[in-house]
Amino acid sequence: MKRISYILSIFISVLFYTSCDSLDLSPEDYYGSSNFWNNEAQVKGFMTGLHTDLRGDYTLFYLLGEARGGTSRTGTSSLNTSLNYSSPIKDNQFTKDNVGISSWGGIYSNIMQVNHFIQKVENECAFLSTESRNTYLGQAYGLRALYYFMLYRTWGGVPKITDVKVLDGKVSADKLYTARSTAEETLAFIKEDIVKSETFFTNTTAASASIWSKNATLMLKADIYLWSAKVTTGNHTAAGRADLEVAKTALQGISGYSLMNDFSSVFSSKGNNEIIFAIRFMDTEATNWGSEFLYAQAGFVDAVYGRDGKLLGDVLNLRGNGLLRNEYKESLWRSYDATDSRRDKTFFDFYSKPVNGDFGIVLKKCIGIINSTNDRVYETDVVLYRYADWLLMMAEIENGLGNSCQAYINQVRQRAYGDNYNDQVAYKDGSYAENEMAILHERDKEFVWEGKRWFDVVRMHDANGKSLVFSASANYPAVYGQSPEALIPESQSHKLLWPVDVNTLNNDPLLEQTPGY
Repeated sequence: MKRISYILSIFISVLFYTSCDSLDLSPEDYYGSSNFWNNEAQVKGFMTGLHTDLRGDYTLFYLLGEARGGTSRTGTSSLNTSLNYSSPIKDNQFTKDNVGISSWGGIYSNIMQVNHFIQKVENECAFLSTESRNTYLGQAYGLRALYYFMLYRTWGGVPKITDVKVLDGKVSADKLYTARSTAEETLAFIKEDIVKSETFFTNTTAASASIWSKNATLMLKADIYLWSAKVTTGNHTAAGRADLEVAKTALQGISGYSLMNDFSSVFSSKGNNEIIFAIRFMDTEATNWGSEFLYAQAGFVDAVYGRDGKLLGDVLNLRGNGLLRNEYKESLWRSYDATDSRRDKTFFDFYSKPVNGDFGIVLKKCIGIINSTNDRVYETDVVLYRYADWLLMMAEIENGLGNSCQAYINQVRQRAYGDNYNDQVAYKDGSYAENEMAILHERDKEFVWEGKRWFDVVRMHDANGKSLVFSASANYPAVYGQSPEALIPESQSHKLLWPVDVNTLNNDPLLEQTPGY
């Protein structure tokens, strides 16, 4: 069974969390040994391991939260490389036999680790001070809420697992079977976890933006309640104003952050004043998949042209370390004003001919660094929450509450335009639907590669309260200049959620397929 393999992986993964003391070579096993859970250093090391688990699955934020959003090319890139995830993810052509991601994306493996940590720290570890215990539990409940929120937005109601079944001695297969909870039950559980996380944290100070903190919990809480307020899923009906007020209160509890003056520095300067929570990458420690969004030497160097019509070399100094397996649409690039600094700080555009050539684009946002050995290293942090997100979430909440939202939008827009900011580019409040679309497109420009677009377009509404996922005007055409189509027709609304793969269903007789598949 897949679930058994997840749980058995817990025993293996402890090797990454602990090591043998040079004078005591007895194994520090994950659960039963008296050698583990004996001091705070081990608890801290395990929490570091939980963050390492999160980093190990960083691609899920893009795949689940952005790739379906209609901003990416499919099929073949402008450099004739094969593009990843074209179908069924990027083109939304899901069926019960073509699911895109199997086994719940592997998320339950990480949840099992968090469950075990909560079980031990909440009930044992008497050596911990109350303050330390509460901080660790605030982090753990926050991480578990994050994982289940990812599952909920992707599959709706999912199996709710709060223990570590094999380690508790329940080893027979039937004891491992778990049916899907309803959407309402799943969301209620997520809300319970995020409230526990908030309650356990005693202060908002974080040692690092790469460590889960109370402010990360408050951002996630706002995210959860904003979704709950606006999105009907299964037997959960969008809660409306009450949950918008909870989301607003959560955001109001966050302070101490500001926008960086320069958009590029948000990603080139780690742990800066804008970052609330980010997954940390470092040269010699762990790098990411930035190369998949940048050009390969073959087909680019001395083969394509810049805007000035001149032949290009290795203009971004990639040193041969690029693949271009993911490429954004020309129509997204052209949605930016030329005076919006985010366009050229996010993308680099090129052309197949000096004049009237075919358009191509690569992502500069994830370019990383040249390290001490003169290699291109993709170590840009993957940002989950930053202050610009705070501002645009607050704009969306205020719009939903019938209040003015323009001040929040314009703080983001003013940074983007810099010296070019004026009354003509400043946003002025419109109708609910106009504001909603403006916030969506501002987020589109601001959060490329940050795992937001798909969830944004599902969550946000037109004038009739329908999801913008069904609106052609919220989408970007595959070919610039053509008319856009809705990401999903209303007749296929079941595709808002993903199907469960056949193997996972076959391995657990209590599981049922996502409705509509």
